[in-house]
Amino acid sequence: MKYDDASWHFGAENFGNLPEINGYTHTGTFLAWAILNGLAGELHIEEWPEEIEKLKTRVISPAEFFRNNCDGKFTDEDLNDLGNKFVRSFFAGKYFGVYIEAADPEDRFENIYEIPSSWETYDKVAPKLDNVFSLWKRENL
Repeated sequence: MKYDDASWHFGAENFGNLPEINGYTHTGTFLAWAILNGLAGELHIEEWPEEIEKLKTRVISPAEFFRNNCDGKFTDEDLNDLGNKFVRSFFAGKYFGVYIEAADPEDRFENIYEIPSSWETYDKVAPKLDNVFSLWKRENL
């Protein structure tokens, strides 16, 4: 099952002339959080352990990881069973609101695509995801 695809965002009217990497940022941030929190699928664990290490040591950004290792496609193969259960109940309906609120608390950007592809963005979003995931686990497991 495909949850998101960066190519869906490149043609968005509000994407404008932004760098292509910006189309990978929001989903890359989520996927990096998932991987760094033990929700990686076997595909990543078996095929790209060195890329996961680059992610852990922040040699590459979450958006770069998503672009380079997933071809910009976020699917059920990227996560383990627990990760997929969480994504199905959270990603499509609630993630973007949490992401925007955390990554752009001062409402500086006109749209989601302008939020920078950086570890600073990740560091703003990750604690919110930690909280949402903890609540979700209490209610669903």
